[in-house]
Amino acid sequence: MQLILLLAVGLVLGQSAQTLASEAKYNYFRLPTALRPQKYDLKVTTHLDNPKDLRFEATVKILIEVLENTKNITLHAKNLTIAEDDIILKDTQGKKDNCVQSTEINTHHDFYVLNTCQELEAGSVYELTIPFASELNNQLEGYYRSSYKDPVTKRKRWLSITQFEPASARAAFPCFDEPNYKAPFIVTLGYHKNYTGLSNMPVKKITPNDQFPDYVWCEFEESVPMSTYLLAYSVNDFSHKPSTLPNSALFRTWARPNAIDQCDYAAEFGPKVLQYYEQLFGIKFPLPKIDQIAVPDFSAGAMENWGLVTYREIALLYSASYSSLADKQRVASVVAHELAHQWFGNLVTMKWWTDLWLNEGFATYVASLGVENINPEWRSMEQESLGNMLTIFRKDALESSHPISRPIEEVAEIAESFDQISYQKGSTVLRMMHMFLGEESFRFGLQQYLQKYSYKNAEQDNLWESLTQAAHKYRALPKSYDIKTIMDSWTLQTGYPVINVTRNYESNSAKLTQERYLLNTQIARAQRLGCWWIPLSYTTQGEQDFNNTAPKAWMECGKEGEIYPKTIQDLPGRDEWVIFNTQLSTLYKVNYDERNWRLLIETLTTGEFQRIHVLNRAQLIDDALYLAWTGDQNYEIAMRLLEYLQREREYLPWKSAFENLKRVGRIVRQTPNFEYFKRYMQKLITPIYLHLSGLNDTFSAIPEQDQVLLKTMVGNWACQYDVEDCVAVARKYYTQWQEEEKPDEKNPVPLNLRSIVYCTSIKHGNDADWQFLWARYVNSNVAAEKRTILTSLGCSREVWVLQRYLEMTYDSKDAIRKQDSMWAFQAVAFNEVGFHLAKTYFMDNVQAIYKFYHPITKDMSRLLLPFSEQVINQSDFDKFRNFVTINRPSLKGLEQALQQTLETMLTNVQWKERNYIQLSRSIQELL
Repeated sequence: MQLILLLAVGLVLGQSAQTLASEAKYNYFRLPTALRPQKYDLKVTTHLDNPKDLRFEATVKILIEVLENTKNITLHAKNLTIAEDDIILKDTQGKKDNCVQSTEINTHHDFYVLNTCQELEAGSVYELTIPFASELNNQLEGYYRSSYKDPVTKRKRWLSITQFEPASARAAFPCFDEPNYKAPFIVTLGYHKNYTGLSNMPVKKITPNDQFPDYVWCEFEESVPMSTYLLAYSVNDFSHKPSTLPNSALFRTWARPNAIDQCDYAAEFGPKVLQYYEQLFGIKFPLPKIDQIAVPDFSAGAMENWGLVTYREIALLYSASYSSLADKQRVASVVAHELAHQWFGNLVTMKWWTDLWLNEGFATYVASLGVENINPEWRSMEQESLGNMLTIFRKDALESSHPISRPIEEVAEIAESFDQISYQKGSTVLRMMHMFLGEESFRFGLQQYLQKYSYKNAEQDNLWESLTQAAHKYRALPKSYDIKTIMDSWTLQTGYPVINVTRNYESNSAKLTQERYLLNTQIARAQRLGCWWIPLSYTTQGEQDFNNTAPKAWMECGKEGEIYPKTIQDLPGRDEWVIFNTQLSTLYKVNYDERNWRLLIETLTTGEFQRIHVLNRAQLIDDALYLAWTGDQNYEIAMRLLEYLQREREYLPWKSAFENLKRVGRIVRQTPNFEYFKRYMQKLITPIYLHLSGLNDTFSAIPEQDQVLLKTMVGNWACQYDVEDCVAVARKYYTQWQEEEKPDEKNPVPLNLRSIVYCTSIKHGNDADWQFLWARYVNSNVAAEKRTILTSLGCSREVWVLQRYLEMTYDSKDAIRKQDSMWAFQAVAFNEVGFHLAKTYFMDNVQAIYKFYHPITKDMSRLLLPFSEQVINQSDFDKFRNFVTINRPSLKGLEQALQQTLETMLTNVQWKERNYIQLSRSIQELL
């Protein structure tokens, strides 16, 4: 038997063969269009009994429809040992059998080309059978292995799981691995009878396996037509918790047996959000069952495989004894996101990865609707909306950002699109559209789109068409407007606008102009090109109607993108302010003339500031501080506006302020004037800290969930800046925990304060304190608790402790899983003492770190974030830029992240040169 191993880097022939398969001549990045799969029959036997030989062997039968005459079958395959002598190609319509006379490969695009003995004729249907085998890899993609420790025997228990998105189905079986090649799947799993088999569909039958003693065959029902990246299967010894919600599909939540008690919340929440989506979309969930499973080793947060949704443990499991409110909200948000995909992504799938945002932006936005519907008391819609805006205002103000919808011509480029632009910006522009269309037309348009393209593929223009029809039907837009023109300005160009509002107080009007907002101030205004169709909602001091988010006017663009200024009439006189962008409904910043800013500051500092909507208070803080950062406004205005925070008691404005002050603080703490900044922060934080009773455990008396988040956030900042008794109280809680006889079972630290208490105690403690927390990490059975500890261990100020922690992070024998390593690294690197250690460690070990993360370089790119936020000098910037140039081979796949890192560093350097002295002066005047 001739064996061929298809590798990402080349081709190796098995046995004693000496010749290499030829390199394929076909080199386009997409599959040829001559063939289409009609059905897959995949039979996989998985061996988990020998830890030194974790592997699978399989056979795939593909029914292939011939659309055009062709002499080859081009598929995807990667890292598979294919038994070429046993490949069978036969005509299903009884014509003369065909065969494969030779094969070629293209390692760059993972093509496996089978040249046929006779030409395949259009209209024919062939059955292609390919036997193959491979190891269960440890790279967290394809068909891979994971493990957990049995709490009784202390031995590793192995399981197998898939992760195919975006392009790793090819590493599990030969297939047409592009999203527009939808087909039904019949999956049969072979495994030892002590295990359980799971796949997208319910089990059809289990029969004895005649090849291996004590093995069984588990055949699943035939699936609906779906893309290869949504196929999933697993062999494991997990337990499950069924959900009992009437009139819904069979719903089960799976986890390792010693974590099954942490499944209750997801098992309760999941079916509720699924039923909400059935009502929202007007389409029943199309499968008979849905399983969600918590996987110990998992690279993404979660994956929406149709009917078998996979999660990191931290994204699915919730423990009332160990998880905070923020942890609970994360579980709800992730579950809602993945279940939204069952319609957006699974039922209707993008044609190509260019429109990945149609999957991810929609799932992100619709998830926030789902969580808000089920838990309105969390006010999570407002939190999510502001959080997304704050993220995008930062990321998309970089020249090196990219459009929401962008061309993809390499598999490597697909992974880079799974970023904040596709998710958060995608969600933000959909929320904008929802607000200017109104509920009726938005919902009707979505339902029409989903019904029209069910089990098919679509692109963004198809969605725009459905929504335009709905908008005109319900008169949400004038007939002369269409969604494509408006939304293309948001999805096809990079960035977002700042609107400059110049009021004429004599004529009671305002002139509005727009330009792209950029952090890099070296880019001349004339180069800040771009025009956006902007729905203009606004209210005045006399009116104060923040509930009306419908546009009162539009800023329009010409056919060639010409920018048209806009004049707004009938505004109030010189003693009343105006606020644009009600409830932060659209992605733009606003810079007012000085008088309007001062009128706003007057209301905030001395007037009825609560009558300004909480999202708009957060917006004013963010806009003022950003505009001061880039020199479009002076810091005197921004710092005067922040003074009002001494009166503020809501979560969102404080979140907006802290996000901005964090960036300034990371720069200023490296300078001689940090003492003034620290005193300023103490003055700012003390009133709200005392109002919230400091770190005292008052959570049971706080009915509002967002007040819990506020207390946690303020406590964190208070301990960082030595406010009042924060450090002393945190240390006292930690000492009480250390004195417990069984600290793994009894923890007196209040749940929502644990991240603060752990970090503060490690920061102000010694190695014994560090070792105590590390022991808790090793013994913990709850993923959320483990992450809290992992990030807190990086808070030490001892150089040798931090250096040891960095080395433990990348030691494969240690207790930190690969997927969690970046949290440990970031914790050290964001620490003012650890920053230089982490940067040196990264630069000295870049090749080893690249090898550690390969092929999932996305996690490695996250190590760059602390560097981008804290490099503030030209010389350090030049050194890092030179390092990047020299080490390109060890940074492959990180091009986008590196560009954005270098640009962010440059904006820090610019800020320090332009604003440091001005800010220091403004702060000293306020003290």
